[in-house]
Amino acid sequence: MAPEAWLAVVRTAQEALTNAHKHAPDAQVMMDLRCAQDWCELEVRDTGGTSGESTGNGYGLVGMRERAELIGGTLDAGPVDEGFRVRLRVPA
Repeated sequence: MAPEAWLAVVRTAQEALTNAHKHAPDAQVMMDLRCAQDWCELEVRDTGGTSGESTGNGYGLVGMRERAELIGGTLDAGPVDEGFRVRLRVPA
């Protein structure tokens, strides 16, 4: 994997885990990394929570998405079931 793709994976994992801790500190968090010959996908999802801060400027998600797009990747993030998911896909 190219260094910039690896950096995007690491930074996205850090930011997604920080967001989960901040917005849903009581939630369980799962992280999966799947790689194939041409791509690598990181998925971070939590089970949601009722405590934690709900405020924020939203720049974390914007920054993750911009980092992905700069290297030809994609990032989607949003509510799923009772939690939240961040999914990054970058070229390998």
